[in-house]
Amino acid sequence: MNDFRRPLHGWLLCAVILGACSPADRIVDYAVPPVSSPTGGVNAPEQRDKPYLVLVSLDGFRWDYPDRALTPTLSRIAREGVRAERLLPVFPTLTFPNHYSLVTGLYPARHGIVANEFPLGAGAWYRIHDRTAVETGSSYGGEPLWVTAERQGMVAAAFFWVGSEADIGGVRPSHWRRFTKEIKGAARVDQVLAWLAEPPATRPHFYTLYFEDVDDSTHWYGPESKEGDEAIRRADRYLARLLKGIERLPHGHEVNLVVVSDHGQGRYRQPVQPLLLDSFITLEGITAVDGGSYCLLYFDAPDLERAALIRDQVNARWQHGRAWLKGKAPAAWQVDGNARFADVILVADAGQAVLSTEARRNKINTGDHGWRPEDPGMHGIFLAWGPAFKAGVRSGPVRNVDVHPLLLQVLGLEGPAATDGDPQTLRALLR
Repeated sequence: MNDFRRPLHGWLLCAVILGACSPADRIVDYAVPPVSSPTGGVNAPEQRDKPYLVLVSLDGFRWDYPDRALTPTLSRIAREGVRAERLLPVFPTLTFPNHYSLVTGLYPARHGIVANEFPLGAGAWYRIHDRTAVETGSSYGGEPLWVTAERQGMVAAAFFWVGSEADIGGVRPSHWRRFTKEIKGAARVDQVLAWLAEPPATRPHFYTLYFEDVDDSTHWYGPESKEGDEAIRRADRYLARLLKGIERLPHGHEVNLVVVSDHGQGRYRQPVQPLLLDSFITLEGITAVDGGSYCLLYFDAPDLERAALIRDQVNARWQHGRAWLKGKAPAAWQVDGNARFADVILVADAGQAVLSTEARRNKINTGDHGWRPEDPGMHGIFLAWGPAFKAGVRSGPVRNVDVHPLLLQVLGLEGPAATDGDPQTLRALLR
């Protein structure tokens, strides 16, 4: 469905529902191609009385940030709804694998987005800045929630989310946007509110909304920096704008909100002294994917003997991290069973670093993620608010993959048979 009318609609809604907005907040359309979604942008009659659900991601928002007196809106959501102690990420603790697990209920080994950069086979690679790879449906396994919704006659909308730009199984959400930081947070909120103001026949029931501000700032300046604190406040203001707009809608009492993050954020110990792999092993015939907190080694040709030798050389020398063969990584990481995982996986201890070569030192910023999912600094947030959820409830830690079955329950959709999420784990959070 073509959205060329939506920017004006969103601007009018901004004026009517939210009050006067600055020109910088105007919604910008980036020429999204027409989409042939299964719904054709129209809800099936049996879906029109279903609840509405907005899934919001605050990238890099660590589990303890809401306790720093910077987020009055998150405090309100917790007070009036549900807050989990923390959200436990999947391995690796990176943006793309965790976002896609949230909407599929699958570990990366099963949905195939095993890192931010990995080989697809036949010499092709998936890289998060490669528009062709990102928009190719065959890059993605599993069935994200917007595909489930559209196939069951429910209109879905995505203002940024991993996978939402691709035709997964031949399906995209009825409304979507190509990722660009040029569209500011307030404009993203206003577009979601514009979609929420559509007539019932065309009004989406499932929405995704994504903000990168906190992750960006805390990468550059660190998770305890004044710049990071301002990004946290800014993200909270986006949520305040969203709640205010929802409450002014005549059907606002039917809208549910789930706020998550993909991972937390940590800080490198100073001075940073990374393990440099090329100082003691030969990397010829190997493609190294450097992350600072981790390094993934892909062999040009399979060589289990060499992989085991490199693992042993690293572990004999490294006091601040560990290397694994992909078939021998910790069982909780669920790494087995997908050829896209690296032949040798190196993960530094929290705050420590590893690089293939000194030339890749630009991969180390002040703050980072990618360390082990057991590290508390890597844990994210989970909050929920709206008519589907109990009020004033605090829960224990929530697994990333258990969020998906909860979202299905709120929307009244039948999920795919393949899942790693437990539909019973979070059911007690619902009214």
